[in-house]
Amino acid sequence: MPITNRQVARHEFLRQMYDDSYFPDRVVNRGQTILLRLCERIEAERPSDLESLYALTQAATEEFNLLDSEFVAAGSEIETVAREWICDEFCFVASAYGFTDADAEELTAGRDW
Repeated sequence: MPITNRQVARHEFLRQMYDDSYFPDRVVNRGQTILLRLCERIEAERPSDLESLYALTQAATEEFNLLDSEFVAAGSEIETVAREWICDEFCFVASAYGFTDADAEELTAGRDW
């Protein structure tokens, strides 16, 4: 399903991670896919409130939890700076879809990275 939100469609997800050689592009690509899939789900399911949005972001957070082991296997990890960058992307997504009052911590509440 193509992204219809213009702001999201032109956004370069995880740009900072691509710019840092510590993070392998092939693993960052998977993170970008998780975020794009989150956007597709938001567009398909059209959550009407924060609780519904948080359910979708929690599923994406769990995917990032699994992805962390791939970073580790590649000699990297989702460390402090990467954690902030990823959380910023979740905030961007929430805002782009009109959830400007979404809580940054709640968006990735289930993270273990």
